[in-house]
Amino acid sequence: MRGEEGQGERLELILVRHGQTDWNLEGRYQGGTDVPLNATGREQAEGLAAELSSRRIDALYSSPLGRALETARAIARGRGLEPRTDPRLKEIDLGEWEGMLARRIAELYPELHRQWVEDPRPVRPPGGESIREVHDRAIAAVEEMVRRHPGGSLCLVTHKVAMVVIRTHYLGLDLPGEMGRMPPNGGWERLEVVVRSREAPCCSAVLGDGATGRRSEEETA
Repeated sequence: MRGEEGQGERLELILVRHGQTDWNLEGRYQGGTDVPLNATGREQAEGLAAELSSRRIDALYSSPLGRALETARAIARGRGLEPRTDPRLKEIDLGEWEGMLARRIAELYPELHRQWVEDPRPVRPPGGESIREVHDRAIAAVEEMVRRHPGGSLCLVTHKVAMVVIRTHYLGLDLPGEMGRMPPNGGWERLEVVVRSREAPCCSAVLGDGATGRRSEEETA
């Protein structure tokens, strides 16, 4: 689909957050640890597949972590699609924090965790990755994908922090404020992306209709 004259090609980007895991339920920080979906997460994945069944999806990309890939495979089933994995869609590497409860992290790293909750952008968890590093890899991946499928509809199955980075980059939103307003496990939202010329910055976007419910409380990645 074409945008207004001079604006470039329009593309639909459906961002999906993986289904629930036991660590989500327990409040443990997951990051890059490969934690599988639990029974609720598998039900959420099947519910997503049903909810998105009437939407056009030309290509389906996923983080290679099992909780995302299993969610993506549920969406792909019956569409004749195979999810394409891209490690740049993985969740932030939280280093020493992975597997820990939020309250335990706050006890061991009180100042660092306080900064993470208030504004994670300048924070690097011990042994982990910064938000800037997640931004650079995730946005590079998305820009390659949208240029690969001009005028199409793409579905990306990813994780909380990666999803926040993508949506705030294209919508021009404040990252700290958005960290607490993301779709829950098994939630999704739609961006309408305008792909500009190769000489210009890649894309801009608006939030489309159809996003599932958001939660406001702090939760783990």
